[in-house]
Amino acid sequence: MSRCRTLAVAFLALGSATVPVAEAAAAKRTFGLRALQQGMHGRDVRVLQDFLTRAGFRTAVDGQFGSGTARRVRSWERQEQRSVDGRVSRPDAKALRITVESSSTERAPLAAPPTGKAVVGPDGLAVAPADAPPQVQAIIAAGNRIATKPYKYGGGHGKWEDTGYDCSGSMSYAFHGAGMLDEALDSSGFMSWGEPGKGTWVTIYAKGSHAYMIVAGLRFDTSGRANQGTRWQEDMRSSSGYTVRHPVGL
Repeated sequence: MSRCRTLAVAFLALGSATVPVAEAAAAKRTFGLRALQQGMHGRDVRVLQDFLTRAGFRTAVDGQFGSGTARRVRSWERQEQRSVDGRVSRPDAKALRITVESSSTERAPLAAPPTGKAVVGPDGLAVAPADAPPQVQAIIAAGNRIATKPYKYGGGHGKWEDTGYDCSGSMSYAFHGAGMLDEALDSSGFMSWGEPGKGTWVTIYAKGSHAYMIVAGLRFDTSGRANQGTRWQEDMRSSSGYTVRHPVGL
């Protein structure tokens, strides 16, 4: 079996990986009202993860205080010469808030590029072009939710909330987020999915051992994450040996 080939399974819904604007103000007010530690979840955990990222410790923003978040907290504690226990006390929360709110690392979101081409932001997430069709914007939004997750063989195929995703699991997740797939496909499955040839907005490149795609001019590829920390890449790669497909209508 190829490293990316797994059985197709049904998807479950998953939350956003960024703090929505409408939620942000209320959520920030809750941050620091309770101590946070591994195993907890909630809007204040999302704010913690967002603050850690803004402070330079890139953290997945999913509202779940898992082992990855705990590692980032300990890294921040060491940098700030605080007690290193992976737990965010109320004083810790106050200190982190002050650091973030006074830091030049807290930037306004990038404006959507005006036409045709997505860009990769400093956080490794893609910003969809303003003229992209809703489905393309949804693909990019879903891809952003797992863009910095590690590679994991079979990831995204046995359970939806996973610690990592393989190549076909990553693509399936993004297409599912746009309402285009109800079941995950393996890399071979993408060789016959959709229509042949390059698409206007989305092009799939698949073979038995690997699959990746180009969305609004950006490459979405697990191999890219190994080099840059994100699946979104502005550079291309050789497509020799790949079957070229595209989603219907895109």
